[in-house]
Amino acid sequence: MSRIGKKPVIISDKVKVTQNNSRIDVTGPKGTMSLDVVNGINVEIKGNEITVAREDDSKRNRALHGLFRSLIHNMVTGVSEGFTKKLELVGIGYRAELKGKNLVMMLGFSHPTVFCPPADINIEVPNPNSVLVNGTSKELVGLVAAKIRSFRVPEPYKGKGIKYENETVRRKAGKTAAK
Repeated sequence: MSRIGKKPVIISDKVKVTQNNSRIDVTGPKGTMSLDVVNGINVEIKGNEITVAREDDSKRNRALHGLFRSLIHNMVTGVSEGFTKKLELVGIGYRAELKGKNLVMMLGFSHPTVFCPPADINIEVPNPNSVLVNGTSKELVGLVAAKIRSFRVPEPYKGKGIKYENETVRRKAGKTAAK
């Protein structure tokens, strides 16, 4: 049996979970999310716990068991606490600022890079060298952070670029003078 799939999802007091046939709706202080559960996976809500079980031990159901438990857990966490990714801009002259909802970054190109985030994502710039991506969907927060990072991936010689907060950039030795 799946180790992740058999763990129950604990529902906090702030979150309300409802089930309509194969659809699960999760409502909390940060918003509402819903998920359609496929055939072969059973979801049961008892008190303040959600348990996920599979109908049989087919390869497909074994693969989906832990997946749906994780998706439900991420929905419960997202509507109650939310998810955050922090990006750092490393390099001389690299900076970011918000203009309305748009993120405007100077990344060493001849022009500023403008990023318009999706409606469910909130972007903050606490200082010119860091960007915070907040949202209720873990998947969408990760996608937006990866998209912003893709504008200038850290290079291995000087480490310049946009990197995640705890990311370590493997450095290469530069050219050496031949004697």
